Amino acid sequence: MGHSHGYRSGTRYAFARDYKKHGIISMTTYLKTYKVGDIVDIKANGAVQKGMPHKYYHGKTGIVYNVTKSSVGVIIYKVVGNRYLEKRINLRVEHVKHSKCREEFVNRVKENAARKQEAKAKGEKVFLKRQPVMPREAHVVSSEGNAPVTLAPVAYETYI
Repeated sequence: MGHSHGYRSGTRYAFARDYKKHGIISMTTYLKTYKVGDIVDIKANGAVQKGMPHKYYHGKTGIVYNVTKSSVGVIIYKVVGNRYLEKRINLRVEHVKHSKCREEFVNRVKENAARKQEAKAKGEKVFLKRQPVMPREAHVVSSEGNAPVTLAPVAYETYI
């Protein structure tokens, strides 16, 4: 018997609803506002077949370029051979969610702006660049009340 190569083949688990998330879709899904330029994650919802993305786009992140009453247009860059093709796909809002990929960056920008303003008020310079975690400081381990212990492997026993 041959292998089926349908439009939704191999999506048994990808398009399945999450554990204890079956049933009616919550209103918050429909009440979210999407604006042109927003970064969104595509996650197909198996309960709604209309406006569902192809399985290739499931889990991809794109940018909103068009907003309509019940759907959004998303730009995605797809690797085809040795190049990137810009793909414009239209999805219903049930299949997209705001991406959190810029959340940390935006928070850092706001924090840096606040620190910069605070430093300007005090009249001093502030260093805003991120620094890698440095090695721990050197220290001396005392052997007083902390006698060295010699470790040896435990003999392997073959008793059953």
